[in-house]
Parts: sequence; C-alpha cells; structure tokens
Amino acid sequence: MGEGRGRRRVCLLLRSIAGPSWKASINCARSTTRNFATEVASKSSTAASNPSSTSAALDLIRSQPSHYVIASVVGRKYLLTPRDVLTVPRLNDVKVGDTLALTDIHELGSREFTLRGDPLIPKGKVSVKATVVEHTKGPMEFIVKKKRRKGYKKTIQHKQTYTRLRIGEIDVAPEPSS
Repeated sequence: MGEGRGRRRVCLLLRSIAGPSWKASINCARSTTRNFATEVASKSSTAASNPSSTSAALDLIRSQPSHYVIASVVGRKYLLTPRDVLTVPRLNDVKVGDTLALTDIHELGSREFTLRGDPLIPKGKVSVKATVVEHTKGPMEFIVKKKRRKGYKKTIQHKQTYTRLRIGEIDVAPEPSS
C-alpha cells in the first residue's frame, strides 16, 4: 500500500518534469521500479568495507591527503581543517603567539573515511595545535531599554571581545609497534 503511493508520487513528479510525452520517455511500471535505499546500500557495501579496529581506521585516514576534525573549543563544537582561522569568545589567560593543544576531538575524517569518538577520540590518537593570532572586538552593539509612557529610555553600547586562533596541522599519531 505504501509502495504504491510513493511510486504514484514519483510518476506524477516525473510527469510534471518530462511534459506531455512522459510515457514515452519514462516507464513507471511496477517491474522496473527499484528501491533507491537498497541500490545505494549495495553500491556502498561493495565500495569499501569497515576496518576491523581503531588502529586500522587510523591507518586508512592517515593514508589520505587531507584531514578534518570536529573539536570542542570553549564549550562549542567546530569543524576544523589545517590553516583555518577560528574566532571564539575571548580567552583571557592566553597571549598572542601562544600555542594551544585541542584535546576534545569528537570526530576525525578525510575525504573517504571518518572516525567518530564515543564521545571523544582518545587523547593520544590525534593532536591538533592552534596558535593565538589576535585578540579583537566585534562590531558595536546597541541595546535599547524603554518603558512606554514613563519617559524612560536608555541606550547601552558595547563591543564583544573575541580571540582568533589559527589551526595548525592535524597529526594522526602512528600506532606504537610491539
């Protein structure tokens, strides 16, 4: 019952796209309809198999040319790649030029492979360095407080402070040989 409705919607959509000669160009018969999810799953299962261990997954990721990480910085998650400039709320205890080690890494990946932590990847597996580039301020923000019919109006102005970080190389640590 559900399959018929879905096929009918697809045929109506194809009719609207193809125009009046839709029957000649598109066959919506029951025998030629394929399940898209099954087709995608069969292609993906033949393309690559899952690695058996974390070290095997790290080896696969290490073999790729470019990497990314999803890391927590000041309580928020960011998708980071090497040479990115990241703007975070002000870090008071660092100076320009200091190097920070990002330890809360949730995900490591490349173009073809991804390794997700549960919730974090262990600290020795991946190292990401970030250098403090500058301490800056955002645009002027105006906060207006007003009470009607009382003659009270107050304007507060302030600039939010930020710290800019330059992300360094993402090093996938080699597995120690025993």
